[in-house]
Amino acid sequence: MGSTDAVPAGHAPAAAGPAEPQGLLDVLGVAAVVLDTKGRITLWSPQAEKLFGWSAEEALGRYALRLLVAPEHEDQVLRLFAEVMDAGESWAGVFPVRHKDGGTRLVEFRNMRLEDERGACYALGIAADQAVLREVEQDLALSVRLVAQSPIGLAVYDTELRYVMVNPALARMNGRPVEDHIGRRLEETLPFLDTESLSRTMREVLADGVPQLNRFTVGRPLDDPGTEHAWSVSYYRLEGPGGRVLGLAVSVIDVTEQHRAALEAARARKRLALIADASVSIGTTLDVDRTARELADVLVPELADLGAVDILDAVLEGRRRPDAAAPGSERFRALAVTTAYPTDAVRAADPAGQIAAYAADRLITRCVTTGRPVLVEHVTEEDLRRIAPDAEAAALLARSGVHSYMAVPLIARGEVLGALDLCRARNPVPFDEEDVVLAAELAARAAVCIDNARWYQNERRTALALQRHLLFRRPPQPKGLEIAYRYEPAHASGKVGGDWFDAIPLAGDRTALVVGDVMGSGINAAATMGQLRTATRTLAELDLPPAEVLRHLDRTATGLDPALATCIYALYDPHRRVCTVSVAGHVPPVVVRGRTPELLQLPSGAPLGVGGVHFEETAVPLAPGDRLVLYTDGLVEVRDQPIHARLDKLVDLLAGAGDDLEALCDELLAALRNPDEHDDVALLISRAGDAGAPRP
Repeated sequence: MGSTDAVPAGHAPAAAGPAEPQGLLDVLGVAAVVLDTKGRITLWSPQAEKLFGWSAEEALGRYALRLLVAPEHEDQVLRLFAEVMDAGESWAGVFPVRHKDGGTRLVEFRNMRLEDERGACYALGIAADQAVLREVEQDLALSVRLVAQSPIGLAVYDTELRYVMVNPALARMNGRPVEDHIGRRLEETLPFLDTESLSRTMREVLADGVPQLNRFTVGRPLDDPGTEHAWSVSYYRLEGPGGRVLGLAVSVIDVTEQHRAALEAARARKRLALIADASVSIGTTLDVDRTARELADVLVPELADLGAVDILDAVLEGRRRPDAAAPGSERFRALAVTTAYPTDAVRAADPAGQIAAYAADRLITRCVTTGRPVLVEHVTEEDLRRIAPDAEAAALLARSGVHSYMAVPLIARGEVLGALDLCRARNPVPFDEEDVVLAAELAARAAVCIDNARWYQNERRTALALQRHLLFRRPPQPKGLEIAYRYEPAHASGKVGGDWFDAIPLAGDRTALVVGDVMGSGINAAATMGQLRTATRTLAELDLPPAEVLRHLDRTATGLDPALATCIYALYDPHRRVCTVSVAGHVPPVVVRGRTPELLQLPSGAPLGVGGVHFEETAVPLAPGDRLVLYTDGLVEVRDQPIHARLDKLVDLLAGAGDDLEALCDELLAALRNPDEHDDVALLISRAGDAGAPRP
């Protein structure tokens, strides 16, 4: 029982070897020294040895005054010692103590009198290095002040994940007082967060000690339930000096503004992506119904749960609408209806192709009459009656959960064509002004495509008339040259292209032979072709060399739409029996001398409209009877054969051709023209005649 190895019940024996610091007192290195009534050292702690430098063997039994006190401080120490021992008064303060190494240390003392069971008195001195103590005090004061005044929310949890400390900043973020946190768990204080996930993260940090930094979480705090807030949370395990786990520290930063900015940026990116997708997806054909479906498919489900495109029947029929200043009923033709998911709400919309009349009080009528969007953020029962065709349809929309609606006019070239109707049901967020702006942007793009399709047939007729007007029917027969030609539009698409040809009589019995191909089709290509053909005739009259003509045409083409075109310009002089040829990215011509055709290998140059291109000229001898064959790529290019094979076939056909140029044109078209191809063809064949003796 008297063994010194005995330990109190409930405690395990200390491990062998020096113990690691376990608390603040060990960090401070608090030393204990006991003196008898005569001032001799009777007890000396290991911390005292570390603080003063003297070992227990060196200190025990010696007078503390002589061991630790400089001579000039002896009287003061004796007086203080007497006050403690005789009067029983405690004393605390800072006193210089002599170290074994001869130096002096400022030591913080706490001195008091002790008595044993026999009434004997002793003096107990508790000491710590003043520098260490002040450093700890400063750190503690700084920590307390930082925690209290920090704009960052700070909390400390114990190992059971209960709050033991919350600073004012975090209390404000959580929307409840500090005292409502202490002793409670996360799920008891912050039910508006995903506490299960957060607690799981906290337990992981407690277990492995690996910090979790900048974990993002969102919620609606109790004091502001109508607004979503966001926080960046970091978790750190707290450990004592010996590695003992004390709990968990959490820092919280309110990032609501950044979160909202990020949401807005994401929303903007989504809108831009939607616009980009619309640019590719809408207007892929010149079909009104197809374009309407493409518009609805882009907006549903990205912007709405239900979408419909309705066009004014008068617009589709080409009739003029009544003056918008006198509103009345309107007749609409439904072109497309799309839903994001199967729903009965689709039965409330007019089926595609059906014509329906809507009174002036209907929202879609108001939209097309005023030419302005109609937004109903929160739909009421009365609103549904003004949206749906009839009461039954309104009831269907109500049962389907439609809660927000907007109608956007389809306007192209200043004319209202119809309207785009959008509804939200499952999407809980109502439409807002930004949604209206986006829908209006997409509607404007689609309206142009619809309008283009509407006028396509008319434009095609116009283009054909323009093409026939610009291309002469009877080729001129200049002196010393016989000419035959053909032009055929694309068979498969029926589109008018930009192919052209010309034979321009010039002074000195010369003739300019031109074949060109504007890239693209339709009225724009035909118009560009007309401008380039006119410019070519003007330049030819100026008696410019072929390369100079192409250089000027290149500059002219850069300002046109479409701007790119291939061209071959050949200037034939019957007196010199020479044809000077310059090429701008065009397929090579063929010269037939007798029965021997030759595919001319000329510098091809770049197409007109590229800009700043150098064009070269080549002099080709052309004796009487020789034929020059000029054509566009529609004659020889097909999708399933390489171009060189098609050119070889052209040469073979010319090798066996007869003398009749008109018949030759028909033969080449019959043998080479593919009716399934989508390109037009221009063909110009000329034969040199005898214009007299060659000039030197």
